[in-house]
Amino acid sequence: MHLFFRNFLFLGVLFFAYWPIVLAEDGLGFLSTGKTFPELEPFDELMEAFVRDNELPGASLAVAKDGRLLYARGFGYANVEKKQPVKPESLFRIASISKPFTAVAMLQLIEQGKLSLDTSVFGLIPHQPHLANGTSVDPRLAQVTIAHLMRHQGGWDRKVTIDPLFHAIEIAAVLGKPPPATQNDVIRFMMGWQLDFDPGERYVYSNLGYCLLGRVIEQVTGRVYGDYMVNEFLKPLGIESMRLGKTLQRDRAQNEVSYYPKGDLLGIAVTGDAVGSKVSWPYGAWSIESFDSLGGWIASATDLVRFGSAVDRFEQSGILKKKTVQVMLERPAKGHFGNDEKGKPDDTYYGCGWSVRPLKNGKTNRWHTGSLSGTSTILVIRHDGLCWAVLFNTNLTNDGKKPSSKIDPLVHKAADAVTTWPSHNLFEN
Repeated sequence: MHLFFRNFLFLGVLFFAYWPIVLAEDGLGFLSTGKTFPELEPFDELMEAFVRDNELPGASLAVAKDGRLLYARGFGYANVEKKQPVKPESLFRIASISKPFTAVAMLQLIEQGKLSLDTSVFGLIPHQPHLANGTSVDPRLAQVTIAHLMRHQGGWDRKVTIDPLFHAIEIAAVLGKPPPATQNDVIRFMMGWQLDFDPGERYVYSNLGYCLLGRVIEQVTGRVYGDYMVNEFLKPLGIESMRLGKTLQRDRAQNEVSYYPKGDLLGIAVTGDAVGSKVSWPYGAWSIESFDSLGGWIASATDLVRFGSAVDRFEQSGILKKKTVQVMLERPAKGHFGNDEKGKPDDTYYGCGWSVRPLKNGKTNRWHTGSLSGTSTILVIRHDGLCWAVLFNTNLTNDGKKPSSKIDPLVHKAADAVTTWPSHNLFEN
């Protein structure tokens, strides 16, 4: 490890505190927005109780069935100080739910014959490694494929080394550049490190892998990742409000919520006017611009459900071909969270961009979560034609759990409590 970089890893002691939010009731009842439908009352009851009982600032839920948007509502505050409510169209940082978008876009390029699952990643991208004195490139980099990256099997273990996307000052310093480190800086830096395991040998969640996939999309299309995704991927799906987020609060997009961290409240600024000083974690302690293909998007819950419904109903939407969807949902041949240490299949595994749970009826439940300081999100595609997304503008509940994980079984329960699904389609409004 670079000595300079090693010294940086231990800088700063972050604040730990508990930040409570209590939503006021004002005679009109709980603060919520969006159309209500009597048949879907279980979702109303769940969200109102969950936001209130867990002292969360705000949340948004959208639910579709068989490609029809049936429910889109906001709860609590998009901005607590200004008493601005969350609306159905409010934009949230979706964090790692960005990964399924990148994965499906990559699968489309594979369908178009522009590359394959077995394409060598480092044989395709033009990045030159940054090598410290006396070090050399790990020859196993040549073995890393597109499939390895999509399935988190590229060879990096952030628990053994680091997650480089969250070390923007240190990497920039090693490269002799002003912070924050860009995606290309991160890749060049990590190309100078040894892999932690042989590519394809096991599953270890890797933000770096999806950072690389974004650069592959750029290389293959000749377009900047965000520009390609907005114009060639999102717009054909009818998604027009989704965009790449900005780090600093002053650059917040129109309709974007404010973020309220719990747990570690302060971090060392890697960007903005106060680099090196302590700032609120969501607004400068990492660079969301460098997260683009792995965690940089902002979107509404409705945007996510539109995407999820298109993936679920691929034959109607044309987003992918049946054979490609089968590949997307294949169980990896090796690696925990695909197979356990004795070779027995796990109950769930990670396919190409999705967590997958096979069911006895031959169908699957698919989902992805996202988490950043001030953000917790989940997108679910259920086996019975249901698709939902829940977004929060904080990262922990009052008992220290991630809101997306805590609410997941409760949304399933609320969906099961619906006895009659209405026939309307809010996508058409």
